[in-house]
Amino acid sequence: MHANEPAMTTIDATAFETLLRQAAHETEALLSALLAEPSLTDEITRPAELLAAMRHGTLNGGKRLRPFLVSQSTALFDGPMAAAARVGAALECLHSYSLVHDDLPAMDDDDLRRGQPTVHKAFTEATAILAGDSLLTYAFDIITAPETVLSDDRKVQLVLALSRAAGLGGMAGGQALDLAAETQAPDEAGIVMLQAMKTGALLRFACEAGAIISGADTADRQRLRRFGEIIGLAFQLADDVLDITADAATMGKATGKDAGRGKATLVGRHGLDWAEQRLDQLVGEAILLLAPYGDQAAILIETARFVANRTR
Repeated sequence: MHANEPAMTTIDATAFETLLRQAAHETEALLSALLAEPSLTDEITRPAELLAAMRHGTLNGGKRLRPFLVSQSTALFDGPMAAAARVGAALECLHSYSLVHDDLPAMDDDDLRRGQPTVHKAFTEATAILAGDSLLTYAFDIITAPETVLSDDRKVQLVLALSRAAGLGGMAGGQALDLAAETQAPDEAGIVMLQAMKTGALLRFACEAGAIISGADTADRQRLRRFGEIIGLAFQLADDVLDITADAATMGKATGKDAGRGKATLVGRHGLDWAEQRLDQLVGEAILLLAPYGDQAAILIETARFVANRTR
């Protein structure tokens, strides 16, 4: 426990990971239903090859951390959990699109994702591009569909927040900065900015989304948004540590690529000891930020610890 950490209920790490796995299983089932095979009565034509590529890029396991954060941030305010599940699935479709495109030869050029061939390897490069395009747009379809039972105002807020998190000023812009960093290394502020955009923006949205879904007030929404920013910083920092310390079999993807490309990271600049201390600081910030919610925030706080201490 941190010296300045307020007393509150804690969750055993094993129990938390069981909860996370159960939530991931539920998200996987919902995604499978949303990306179902076309039926004879389906009014929408779904090209079989494209749909198979979308399913390959989405139904491939993973922690499903982003949908979990949407659900838990909604639960913090006793919001509608069925709507949270659908918004989480939409976010996971958008996240999966980003991975499909990141893996392309013109981007990170990866052959392996979660222990399986990447979409452009399992299918074709053109199909992978279209699968990513389709997953991106389907995310907004899911949020705005009648089956997502929320007011139109809350749906508009979600679409606006997700668009900003995913686009020019968020994930896509961060990926552009990341590619540029391979030829001209940014300074420390530049590294923090590109990581906050590329990795942090969707995690920030995942936490803020719960406040939007629940109709929480502005102060609560800003607090959850900041919590998401902290989660994003911790996630990327832990990812950079794992790129150095973990092997490909453990990670389910290639490791050591940052160093191989000469990519600047905070871990590369400051070392592993500094990274461990910084991760501990970020967890402490998250705990203090959610202290006003008391025991209701226990699962979100354990999520921050999980992100900082993850091994894959």
